[in-house]
This record gives sequence, structure tokens and C-alpha cells, in this order.
Amino acid sequence: MQPRTRFAVAVAHRRAGKTVAAVQRLVLSALTCTKQRPRLAYIAPTFGQAKRVAWDYLKAIAAPVISGSPHETELRVDLVNGARIQCYGAENGEALRGIYLDDAVLDEMADMPESFWPSVIRPALSDRQGRALFIGTPKGRNAFWHLYDNANQDKDWTALMLKASETGYVAASELEAARRDMSPEVYAAEFECSFDAAVVGSYYGRVLDEAQEAGRICSVPHEPSIRVETWWDLGVGDSTAIWFAQQVGREVRVIDYHEMSGEGLPYYAKVLDKKPYLYSRHIAPHDIAVRELGSGRSRLEIAEGLGIRFDVAPNLPVDDGINAVRLLVPRCWFDAERCRAGLEKLRLYRKAYDEKLRTFRDRPVHDYTSHAADAFRYGAVAMEEERQSSTPPMPVSSSWMG
Repeated sequence: MQPRTRFAVAVAHRRAGKTVAAVQRLVLSALTCTKQRPRLAYIAPTFGQAKRVAWDYLKAIAAPVISGSPHETELRVDLVNGARIQCYGAENGEALRGIYLDDAVLDEMADMPESFWPSVIRPALSDRQGRALFIGTPKGRNAFWHLYDNANQDKDWTALMLKASETGYVAASELEAARRDMSPEVYAAEFECSFDAAVVGSYYGRVLDEAQEAGRICSVPHEPSIRVETWWDLGVGDSTAIWFAQQVGREVRVIDYHEMSGEGLPYYAKVLDKKPYLYSRHIAPHDIAVRELGSGRSRLEIAEGLGIRFDVAPNLPVDDGINAVRLLVPRCWFDAERCRAGLEKLRLYRKAYDEKLRTFRDRPVHDYTSHAADAFRYGAVAMEEERQSSTPPMPVSSSWMG
């Protein structure tokens, strides 16, 4: 697995031998590197996973060229030419800050934090123009998908996909047995490398797939004569997410999405001003009215001072809000490009899974997908309340659909 380009992404089915090939690549790269004291890294989502999955392979493959004995505690081998290959876990990014790397393999990239590659590993490769290989099996359209998608469009990257139906690495009889034992979505992701297979436990994967199949995720132009409403999830120390939508009869056109972290309300007021939209209302979660201990003012009051008048979404249980989203999405048209980041997070928003009990819990996973999903949920419950308290508007023709 030695592509000619500096960076490469390999999407491979289960049992394709990707980890063995990646370790072989690191050993060969270490022996042929012409720089002084080459440093190379195999990185798994966790240190324990790196030890279980790759450490024994690394010791066996590098055995003829190891200098001294393998360092079991550090998962490190030093080679006869002065090169060093070490295994790491992405859960401890601080352990990799400050080091340099000539080559790195990021295994099961789909399970790593989204910021790990750009903020931790990419800088470590810079001064010596090191290389990187990303390998893994799809888990929805997350950071790994972004890398693969970009690699397909960038001539300086290599993109490779290995499907079980094409490689022949797994016997046809075994694939057929796996197909019977697994759900279609899991089989498509694990063996056919599908990024679009619904995420297991996804709340909105099915309704978004239906929207995709119906052609409702496409180019949706902003209609200047119709006012825009926004749906917010306001983070304090983390991300704030905003959806932009227009109502045309029963049709809801979701035309834009914005998310940022580490910024206060003045920043988002400027975001609204820069958009070419006339606004009807802004929907925020109920806790926006809570007064802060330091200032004695609520974010609702601060926003009013900036010219943003929020309507507070009904304080419903999360399950009721999720149901409201499922009812709303079939009425929605999404702009594929401007809403791309938000749509991917809606697809990945999922139930927590209890490994011990082997069942889904009755609450969502709280991670980077939550802000987009919560903001959309607040908009959905506000629209549902509006629908129940008023006469449904008459349908309006929409010539852009033609």
C-alpha cells in the first residue's frame, strides 16, 4: 500500500487486510527514508486498540530489522538504520504534539475526533514533508468521508475503495452468511464500503434517505420575496448552530446552515447581517431566558440589544421533538451545498447503544452532531406548535422545482 502521492485514503471492507498492509508500508517507509532519524506512527482511535490490532503485526514484520528489543510499554520499535515506529491512540492527542513525523497511518479514521488530523497530525508532518495514509471502514458521512471525497478531487491525493464484492478477499459463502446475519445498512457499510448506509441507531437517516431519493436534496434558491426564519442551538463553551428556512405554503425550504464554536452573540449578529435575507423570526431553545450569574442578564436580553429578537421554542421532551423532526422532514427541501455540513450531522445523530445490554438507550449520543440536530428540533417543534394553533396555509406554486 505505497501510493505515489504524499497523502492517500483507502476505504476497505472488513477483513481486507488493511492493517497488515499499513504496517508493512510503515516498515518499508522507515527503511527507505533518507532523512536522519526517521519517525513514523501507527495511530488507532485508542491506545488500547493500537496495541490489540497492530502491535503484534509490527513486531513480527519488523523483526529482522529491529535494533535491540521492542519497547512493550511504549509500543515502539527502533530499527537498525535509526528509524523509529511507534503506536499511538488518537484519544490522547497531546501525546503527539511537538513530535515530527515522516510517515503516519491513521487506522479507523472514522472513529477519531474530527480535529485530530488537521490540528495534531498535519502539523507534525510539515517541516519534513511527511506522508500520511488514512484507512478504515465507513461510518456515515463524517470526517473520514470528507477526506475520501476530497481525495477523489485532488490530484495530489490518492483515493482507493475496496469492496468485498469486488476484491474476492472474503469467500462468497461467508459474505452471503454475513448478509443474512446483519441488517442491510450494516452490511452495506462494513462490506460494501457505503458511506450512505443509514447509521445504526440514526434518528433521521431513513427520512433523509427518502428526501434524497425524492430529489428534495438539491439546489434550492433563496426566494428574496419570502422572509427567512432561523432555528438556533446556542452553545456556551461549544458550538452554536443555525438553520435558515423559508415557508412556502406547506413546503419548507431549508436554504442555509451555519455553525461555529468559541464565538459570542455579537459574532452571530454579524453573520445574520451579512446574509442576503430578510428575517421573519428567530427560534431559540427555552434556556436562552436563563439569567447568567455574572451579568444578571439572559442571552435573550443580550440578543435583543444586538437587534435579534428571539422566539422561544416550546420546552418539549426530546422524544417529542425528534418526532416533530420526522414529521417535518417530508415537507422539506434542502439546499445540498449550503446545508451540506448540517445534513451530514443530522444523518449521524443517533441513539446511544449499551454494549453490555446489547440494546439502544432512550437518549441520543451527545457529540458534535448534537448542535445541528438540536437546532433543527427547535425549529420543528416551533413549526408544529404553529401548525396546531392556526389554519394550514394554502399551497403556493414553486416554479423553481421544474
